[in-house]
This record gives sequence, structure tokens and C-alpha cells, in this order.
Amino acid sequence: MHQPPPASSCSSSGSCECARVGVRLSALAPAAAPCPAPRRLPRPRQLEPPSRGTSTLIRAGLGPWCSPTGSPAPLSCETGCGEGSWILVCRLLVPTQVSLLSMEEDIDTRKINNSFLRDHSYATEADIISTVEFNHTGELLATGDKGGRVVIFQREQESKNQVHRRGEYNVYSTFQSHEPEFDYLKSLEIEEKINKIRWLPQQNAAYFLLSTNDKTVKLWKVSERDKRPEGYNLKDEEGRLRDPATITTLRVPVLRPMDLMVEATPRRVFANAHTYHINSISVNSDYETYMSADDLRINLWNFEITNQSFNIVDIKPANMEELTEVITAAEFHPHHCNTFVYSSSKGTIRLCDMRASALCDRHTKFFEEPEDPSNRSFFSEIISSISDVKFSHSGRYIMTRDYLTVKVWDLNMENRPIETYQVHDYLRSKLCSLYENDCIFDKFECVWNGSDSVIMTGSYNNFFRMFDRNTKRDVTLEASRENSKPRAILKPRKVCVGGKRRKDEISVDSLDFSKKILHTAWHPSENIIAVAATNNLYIFQDKVN
Repeated sequence: MHQPPPASSCSSSGSCECARVGVRLSALAPAAAPCPAPRRLPRPRQLEPPSRGTSTLIRAGLGPWCSPTGSPAPLSCETGCGEGSWILVCRLLVPTQVSLLSMEEDIDTRKINNSFLRDHSYATEADIISTVEFNHTGELLATGDKGGRVVIFQREQESKNQVHRRGEYNVYSTFQSHEPEFDYLKSLEIEEKINKIRWLPQQNAAYFLLSTNDKTVKLWKVSERDKRPEGYNLKDEEGRLRDPATITTLRVPVLRPMDLMVEATPRRVFANAHTYHINSISVNSDYETYMSADDLRINLWNFEITNQSFNIVDIKPANMEELTEVITAAEFHPHHCNTFVYSSSKGTIRLCDMRASALCDRHTKFFEEPEDPSNRSFFSEIISSISDVKFSHSGRYIMTRDYLTVKVWDLNMENRPIETYQVHDYLRSKLCSLYENDCIFDKFECVWNGSDSVIMTGSYNNFFRMFDRNTKRDVTLEASRENSKPRAILKPRKVCVGGKRRKDEISVDSLDFSKKILHTAWHPSENIIAVAATNNLYIFQDKVN
């Protein structure tokens, strides 16, 4: 087996390899001059109308979530689930290009061709889910994939006859958000993959969301239309212009009922502001601005202005050989519009206050945990790179995810985290193999539940982990088609590190590293979670007795 180079291969001058900053520096675009604040940008070009598609719902099995001891895990939430059981509500399949073509022939798009999709065992690279996000009410759930598509699911309304269907989600809208592009000046391909989706609070009957790929952020409006105007004076019933000489009377147009249609239209396009790949977008609590972060810079945007942004963080050195860290994630405070936080590949978190200066290069608070010299290794800086950072709903805590752990930080204590949870510490002995197959660079996300009492994050072999902050109990569950049989119990999984393996345990050598849970989401007020596994979206909810 090829052994990685020793840690001393990084020079003291700052020139380093990917292990030095925890990311691939070759992925960074060619260096560009620092952008002033504010900077004027060229206006975006006109977009083509979005294509519409559809998906379908596949029912899966039911079963309680249990703790490692065998009893139901008490996962607290503001809805008060207590000791209740949990059920797998449904497994949703993101539509493939083939299934979209077959679905266009049917009128009832919510009930068609279930058998085709159920037997559709393969998934292309474009079908892999790359982000999952609930809206602020939890009624809508949006997913983005590597093919640049956004699929929105709507929660089923509760009926007197079918109370159990309340937790199910059906397809609401599907549209193409981004297309592949090519930067001819830099000879760089721009993928259509959706990196992040963020919802805006609903202000009227329409919904608004932000979606971004590596370079461009778009604001989408999703609205319903169930009436169409008729009786134009200058147009006939087929929409063709009439000869004005033939018009002898004036008519008042009227609205006629029609089949419900969900439309997705791009309202704003925020482009040409990032030299490097965008990894985060976050909506401010004033709901007038948002920020977008790439590897070296963070920009502040106003929703009404597309040709101008303010550069609020710039860590690009004058000499790129002196680069030692990159920005990995960023998020606004949920209540204070002047405060935001961003993480780096060195495992540090910086809290910034925009009231202090226009350019927030000087942080207000700096969160870092001292490293134990006895645990120092070649992989230390890679596995300490933070892949996700999230404020709690209360705004008091920050949660970060690195390769092996989830940490909770108190805003009032910078020297160390108040809580540390081991996600898959059994992989520490496999770091060399994970480095060889590039899995060590995987970016796992983490989420809070509605009351900030439970933490969820993903792992390999389609495992995902839950940690109860109050009871200090944790559980490992698996999202897979094999465990989706009707009425089957979703049993906790255990990984055997060494020694004799029990019947219900899985060996660490048997883990499938190609199956990974990178993206998860938790309903803002109820115990409903969404877990993305390749092109499948699993939805679990607290069991209703």
C-alpha cells in the first residue's frame, strides 16, 4: 500500500500540500486580485425558462427507533416525543432523466409508474442528492442534486380518514436550477451541481428559495396558479394577435378555473462575484441580505441588487504559496443581523461583527480547541478541518462537524467546546486507507432538532447518528432499501472494532465507504427528519399512537 508522505514534507515557509489545509488546493481557481468593497459586477445574462419535471412517492416500512440498549431512544423535542417510537414514513426517489420522460405521458403525476421507479435500481452521477433543506414551517422539503435540479416535496394534509398520512411528502415541483457552463478565460468547467439551498420566510402565497452551484446564486419564486385569464381584446382564444380593424367592442377579461399548476421562475441571478467555489449561503435575519462564501472570500448581497456585492471577509494572501487555510462554511446568527460565523480547514471558528468594520478580517471571537501533542499525526490537520457549522435555534451555541466528531461550542467560551460527540471513532485506524480513496475529504453536515436538544449527523455505510444532549444517549441507524420492508423495525446498528463479532454487529472492515450520509435535515418544530442516501431520500417521523 502506498504510504502518505511524512508530516515534515510541508515547508515552514507556508508552501504546503492538500493535507496542510485539509482540502485540495488544486481545486482552487487561478489567483485573482482581491475585490474591493463594494465591487461592481456585470449584469447577469437572461436565463431560459426552467424545465418542469416530476417524481413519485414510494412507501417503505414502519418501525420504532431504538437505543443501543433496546428500548426506544428518548429524543426530546418541543413537541414532546418523550419515550415514543419513531416510524419510517416513506422513501422518496429523486427523478432520473429516464423517469422524467416516462412520467410526462401521464396526467396524474403523483400516482404514475410506481413500478418503474421501484425497479429502477441504477442511479447516474447526476441523480445523487447534494443538499436537503426544510422551509421555515416544515411544510415543504427541497432537495438539490448533482444534475442541477431542485425537487420540492410538500407535506400531505391530514384527513379524518387517513390520519397517518400527515407525515408523508409528495412531489410539489421540479425544475432545473443550474446548467453546466464553461469559463473560457480560465478553461474551467463549472458544474451544475446544487451545493446549497436556503429558504426565505414566506411573506405571501408564493415561496422563495436560494440555490447555488460553484459560481452562481439564484433566487427562485415557486407559486401556484389555478386560474387563467380569458376574453382579451387584442388576442384570440389561441393567443394570436387579432386585427385591430376587426375589433368593434371592448371586453373585460375574466379569470376561469384551471388545473393547479406550480411554476418556478428565477427572480434574481447573483453571478460573477466569486473566483473560487461557493460552499455556503446563509440568509440574514433581516431578510433583506444574505451572504455567500467561497474558499477564500465571503460576500454580502442585497436581494434587490444583483450587480453589486460587498466583500466582508477576504483571507487570500498576497502570495498563494503562503496559503495555509481556507473557508469551509459560514452562517448568519439566527437573531442578530450583524453577527456571523465562519469555519476554516484548520479546525477554527471565527465570530465576526459587521458593526466593527466594513471588512471583517479581524474577528470578534476565535474558537479553537488545543491539540493534544500525543495524538499528533500526518492526518491531524485533515481530520480537524470543519465541514459544517450551524448556530442553534436559540443563537447561544455553535455546532461544528469535523471528520470524526461533532462539537458544541458556547459563544461565551472560546478555549474549548462544551460537548464533543464521537461519530465514528472506529475509523481512526483506517485513516491511511481513507486517505488513499479520498474519503477522508468527505464533507459531512450536521443539524439540530427544533429545541436544540438532539444532534444528528451522517456516517458511512448509510449510517446516521443521533446524540441526545440531555440524556447523553446516542443511537446509530441505517437508511437503506434492505431495511425498508413494511412494518419492519429499524433496529440500531453497532460496529465491531475488534475481537469476536456478535450476530447483530457489523465489522469495521465490512463498511461500504461508497454509501455515505452527507446531507440531513430536521423539521423546524416536529420530530421529522430527512436523510439523503445517494438518490434516495428517507423521511422518518415520531410515531403517532
